[in-house]
Amino acid sequence: MNEDELLDFCRDWLNAWTGNNPDELLSYYHEEALYSDPAHRDGLKGKDQIRKYFVRLLDVYRTWKWKPVEVFPIESGAIVKWECTIPVGPEIIHETGLDIVELSGNKITRNEVYFDRTRLVAAIEKKRRDQRLINL
Repeated sequence: MNEDELLDFCRDWLNAWTGNNPDELLSYYHEEALYSDPAHRDGLKGKDQIRKYFVRLLDVYRTWKWKPVEVFPIESGAIVKWECTIPVGPEIIHETGLDIVELSGNKITRNEVYFDRTRLVAAIEKKRRDQRLINL
């Protein structure tokens, strides 16, 4: 892919993270893809493992939004700098991170996600505490 095609691919792929449609998102991944993120540092291998995670993750974060900021082509794919907004209860977390995305044809064979999830975890814990207080 040339640089414009990579940017278009990344924009479409990141858009697929919104809306709770794991099968659409998985359509960007190769059958034997490797996926890792801060919650799965050792990685998930193959669409079956990845799908189980994406089903749960996208169900919780149905309305988060992702967009590429910069795409840096590399021989095997791209380094993608992205921004996202993640609603957690009444709070909205704004995050920036990087993905290493390796491609074979138009399918992701390796996807490593890197970001500091400190604010996200704190917001989730606050939401849980608030819900427990409401339920008292």
